[in-house]
Amino acid sequence: MNMMNEVLRRICRRNFCTCSPRPWLFVGLGNPGDKYSGTRHNVGFEMLDAFAESQGIHMETVHCKAMFGKGFVNGIPVLLAKPLTYMNLSGESTGPLAAYYKLPLNRVVVFHDDMDLPCGVLRLHPKGGHHRHNGLKSVIYHFRGNREFPRLRIGIGRPPGQMDPKAFKLQKFNSTARERINAALGEGAHALEQVISKGFSESSICFNTTQKYKHIRLQTLPTSHHASS
Repeated sequence: MNMMNEVLRRICRRNFCTCSPRPWLFVGLGNPGDKYSGTRHNVGFEMLDAFAESQGIHMETVHCKAMFGKGFVNGIPVLLAKPLTYMNLSGESTGPLAAYYKLPLNRVVVFHDDMDLPCGVLRLHPKGGHHRHNGLKSVIYHFRGNREFPRLRIGIGRPPGQMDPKAFKLQKFNSTARERINAALGEGAHALEQVISKGFSESSICFNTTQKYKHIRLQTLPTSHHASS
């Protein structure tokens, strides 16, 4: 760690609320417990874990109903959280975390699964609605209806045929889809590092352009059949 990082660490160790520059809060959405591990609905958790691992940030404490960790990326403080409330109540953790650290919502990035994108395709957006995603719906509710917080959308594709979307989201990935998600986790972790270093707007333009070409390449390939054993 360079000298600047060490100085910042000492200054901010006791109170991230007053850090300068202001911290980022990254929140991955999912369901806690082994039963849900590896399912489509839990890719928000997986993305957060991938980012934490890439930066050497340990998530070993429980804070505001979330598994929680904090560290520095290129000298900038970062807070990481995986709500333990179950997906539909994610806002019960996210709202209090943002309030506790006195963060404007443009410093809170929520990672979530998205059926409107092909499996493994990512998008960064500065704001938006919940699009029937119950985790996002809860976060928006606990942000007092404010939708102007960034998101990292993680494509999981659409269910095949007449399959119930709820069942689809709680199913594990087949091997082909798993490979795409694993690749996407690396891409997303790198993009998030760029967000921290360069800001959301500049980073998202470049990243989304790259992902658009990936979208075109993948959208006609099947990945939504039943998970392989």
